[in-house]
Amino acid sequence: MDLSLDFAKGYGYKSRSQRSRVVTEAWIEQEMYCPSCDSSELERLPHGTKVVDFRCPECSEPFQLKSSSKSMGHKVMDSEYNTMMRAIESNRSPNLILMHYSTDVLQVQDLLLIPRQLIVPSTIEKRNPLGLTARRAGWTGCKILLQNIPSTAQLFAVRTFRVREPDEIREEWKRLAFVKEIGPEARGWVVDVLRCIQSVEKKQFTLREMYNRFEQELSRLHPQNKHVRPKIRQQLQILRDKGIIRFVGEGIYEIRD
Repeated sequence: MDLSLDFAKGYGYKSRSQRSRVVTEAWIEQEMYCPSCDSSELERLPHGTKVVDFRCPECSEPFQLKSSSKSMGHKVMDSEYNTMMRAIESNRSPNLILMHYSTDVLQVQDLLLIPRQLIVPSTIEKRNPLGLTARRAGWTGCKILLQNIPSTAQLFAVRTFRVREPDEIREEWKRLAFVKEIGPEARGWVVDVLRCIQSVEKKQFTLREMYNRFEQELSRLHPQNKHVRPKIRQQLQILRDKGIIRFVGEGIYEIRD
């Protein structure tokens, strides 16, 4: 994978955002592979295609590219809020490709991949509507909260100019594929509990610890469910069965490598 960006492709475009889009999309089309299957390329879709920028020619997985010369923060600007929520509920939201590029050396510095099934309602923040004087008055956008996405689902294909092997990324991507098979509401529970587990920041944790630390937070995220503790136990069983964690015994769980 060649990390160099050809900024000459952006010549002739007036705005910086247009130049950035053309240059980074060209790089993805030339250098990027599909993390979901063995395809060595992603196909660029026609300009004007809503939400989706690329699609895998073999497995048809959709991808959306967001690029910036600034380092990745905790929040990423995205589309209209209601459109995004409907896409999540109907399983139509795209996988994310987040690119941070360096204008000093004209290279891709970081490339973060997020599987679409890990983008759930708790990872979306509603923005305030645009004011009455705005061209799109009343339009309400949203942000993707990266801090609410489990670190397991934040796959860096490139980090600080270091390229990871595609096979490594595909293996990690494959481990998370089971979340696609779960319905939208249940999917939100699995993702939220997995994020809670990883925020403990230690290899082993207890069921009691999950109750004490996260029962209130999960109640707030899922206000319609009044049986939070049974739901926590249920998600731990799912994650255990899928090989993400393992049950040690006596209420103790362990995160698998």
